[in-house]
Amino acid sequence: MHADRARCVRAVQSKDARFDGWFFTAVTTTRIYCRPSCPVVPPKPENMTFYPSAAACQQAGFRACKRCRPDTSPGSPEWNQRADLVARAMRLIADGVVDRDGVPGLASRLGYSTRQVERQLLAELGAGPLALARAQRAQTARLLIETTALPMAEIAFAAGFSSIRTFNDTVREVFALAPTDLRTRRPKSTAALTPGVLTLRLPFRAPLNHDNLFGHLAATAVPGVEEWRNGAYRRTLRLPYGHGIVALTPQPDHIACRLTLSDLRDLPVAISRCRRMLDLDADPVAVDDQLRTDPVLAPLVDKAPGRRVPRTVDEAEFAVRAVLGQQVSTAAARTHAARLVTAHGEPVDDPEGGLTHLFPSPEALAVLAPETLAMPRTRRTTFTTLVSQLADDTLRLGVESDWAEARARLLALPGFGPWTVDVIAMRALGDPDAFLPTDLGIRRAAQELGLPATPAALTDRAATWRPWRAYAVQYLWATDSHPINFLPV
Repeated sequence: MHADRARCVRAVQSKDARFDGWFFTAVTTTRIYCRPSCPVVPPKPENMTFYPSAAACQQAGFRACKRCRPDTSPGSPEWNQRADLVARAMRLIADGVVDRDGVPGLASRLGYSTRQVERQLLAELGAGPLALARAQRAQTARLLIETTALPMAEIAFAAGFSSIRTFNDTVREVFALAPTDLRTRRPKSTAALTPGVLTLRLPFRAPLNHDNLFGHLAATAVPGVEEWRNGAYRRTLRLPYGHGIVALTPQPDHIACRLTLSDLRDLPVAISRCRRMLDLDADPVAVDDQLRTDPVLAPLVDKAPGRRVPRTVDEAEFAVRAVLGQQVSTAAARTHAARLVTAHGEPVDDPEGGLTHLFPSPEALAVLAPETLAMPRTRRTTFTTLVSQLADDTLRLGVESDWAEARARLLALPGFGPWTVDVIAMRALGDPDAFLPTDLGIRRAAQELGLPATPAALTDRAATWRPWRAYAVQYLWATDSHPINFLPV
């Protein structure tokens, strides 16, 4: 979008928050870059330059605005609605792969050469993978400076910097303030009193309907791993350097997030995974406008706009849970999963009680005795085949997955039909166009709304909903009285 100058100028002059994260405005006279909704008086159009990423602004020598804080805007929805090389690379960078494995590790996960990855990122985003990762480290550093009382040295390494000098230089360059000056600007009450516990706000593009998002997560929560408590969805997180516990509370203009981490280096990864699980980088206006063109869906959208697709923090975990949920009720699927958690999950200490384990890893599940699984023999075979391929990396499910390739690999497994593959594509892989025409809830909704009854005819009818059929699924599910559609009391 940054190449459409006239449209960008209009968005900046109207301070339209819907475009935050889509592009960034750099002001040539002040050498500052802002989000489109910056509250200051808009600069003259001739002094505006537009960039596709904060990293590109920083590469060009611009500093972040201290008023609108462009580094805290929602992420671009582009990276969650595409499955090409650039989008997959951006998802991996957000997941901290460059900080952990470097650019060669990023390229290896994508199956491309380092030069090809750098060339494509530079062409579309104006910055290479190192610059993009550096911008993320700067954002993490600012968050730790403003929300904790940690010493600056600890913050530098927790944010992913290789040295304190690099940390100091980057913060000064990006924010035009020294790290200690950033800390003096925050309210004193924001300092975390408990080591490893951080409280922050996750922004999103309005509107956001909390009901189906948190309702689904709460209704399908696996005891010991997830729970709904005091108006918050809580769950354990398996992270690269350790584990964590997150509590997510819906608020009118943000999601309140409280993270307890065993290693602060996992902070950017934990935030990225929580945002992805809640689909917070989606563009609800674009989605709803497209779905409203169908006269059948329009009343559902108008009644409760801004529905998101409830996703996951762990793609492999969700694939396992999808198999456990084949042809059984939500309650039965939770029971099966809870047994696995108790027997094979990794215990964790929850200071608030209620959460007891991390969901078992594929490696732990691959060695269990098949006869201990309380499920039909055919589903047992499906389960054991899945976990063994996940454990030995024959099958990879992650933010870098090519959706078409992952679908083909899943369909080749015994016991994997269209419903299982599409629900994994929708909720684990993040395909916004995944569709479930054979789902019982969708077929009931179709019958109630006068839509075609057969899966083939309904798929043809849903062609006009593309590329947002996964969101149409949320609106169709909402016609039922199932608990997944309601925010828990």
